[in-house]
Amino acid sequence: MYDENGRQYLDCINNVAHVGHCHSDVVKAAHEQNQLLNTNSRYLHDNMVDYAERLSKTLPEKLCIFYFLNSGSEANDLALRLARQYTKHQDVIVLDHAYHGHLTSLIDISPYKFRNLEGQKEWVHVAPVPDTYRGLYREDHEDPVTAYADEVKNIIEHAQKRGRKIAAFFVESLPSVGGQIIPPAGYFQKVAEHVHKAGGVFIADEIQVGFGRVGRHFWAFQLQGEDFIPDIVTMGKPIGNGHPLACVATTKEIAEAFAATGVEYFNTFGGNPVSCAIGLAVLDVIEKEHLQAHATEVGNFLMKTLKEQQIKHPIIGDVRGCGLFIGVDLIKDQAERTPATAEAEELITRLKEKYILLSTDGPGRNVLKFKPPMCFSMEDAKFVVETIDQILTDMEKECLSQKKTTVCST
Repeated sequence: MYDENGRQYLDCINNVAHVGHCHSDVVKAAHEQNQLLNTNSRYLHDNMVDYAERLSKTLPEKLCIFYFLNSGSEANDLALRLARQYTKHQDVIVLDHAYHGHLTSLIDISPYKFRNLEGQKEWVHVAPVPDTYRGLYREDHEDPVTAYADEVKNIIEHAQKRGRKIAAFFVESLPSVGGQIIPPAGYFQKVAEHVHKAGGVFIADEIQVGFGRVGRHFWAFQLQGEDFIPDIVTMGKPIGNGHPLACVATTKEIAEAFAATGVEYFNTFGGNPVSCAIGLAVLDVIEKEHLQAHATEVGNFLMKTLKEQQIKHPIIGDVRGCGLFIGVDLIKDQAERTPATAEAEELITRLKEKYILLSTDGPGRNVLKFKPPMCFSMEDAKFVVETIDQILTDMEKECLSQKKTTVCST
């Protein structure tokens, strides 16, 4: 990125500019379609059909119905409506510290937001984040997958005793705001089993992490294994490379139940010719530039070099991730794993002074989050890690100097 004075910035966090800021192919597709036709989605256009077909090839066959919208928040709101109409239930289970959007319906299922606002609604149930580093069940637990899934099972049983009925388990495939978490493989399968038994559906929110970001797979939920298929998948942010576009993919059965209300789904701009042309261009670039393989290669290198820094700097408690979705958990002490919130903020500020854009997430605001555009290079990765090393070394020296001064003055 460049400012008005031509100063170059390294963007390590903008997962919206998925294939790169202002990618020429995406800009060209938007411009060319704008010159031909752009209208609302009541007018059927080939681009909508072509785009739905292209998306369907990336997903399990079961997910064959597509709704196009303008934003991830709209997509998640529609997913909630679909789930409730299909199940005839009301309640939703979410993970602690989750964030699913800015609409009122989504604030209600986002602990990250509602804990600071009106609080938890009766129909919302919060499960612990399947975090094996600082969660309830950690890396030394004999079976964290079952333990975390049983927490969801217990929530369902407790809710049912109070006469509540579960409509959906709503989860980010990789919890981002929750701290760049990688749920252990098999967790989704076990949770889905409990949720389905209760008459609910499984909704995978891919708005932050879809479209090849994890490298090995096109969708992050596929990290759980080939035997796992969500009932609903929501998409946003990277889908349009900065253009307002979003999508909900679901099954024929759920879509038919939704249509049976007799109230049609309509979105004025969702699925318009220009949006779909842009969506197609993004898919073309991902394929043409081999960005999934690139995410794997650069992501592996970035993880490797960050883990080398973990050995060198005690403040780095954990490095976790997949592809170009990586979290670096900064801690005050190895035993308690207390979040190093102030230190993380200091590091982010010093990186910004060196024109590197990085940010923090997690309940303790201490997890450095890497979600760069997919064109992020080996050179970029090397540069940012070297700079982090330099800043952490300086911070350690300053801390040591302050301790010596305090001792001497005492």
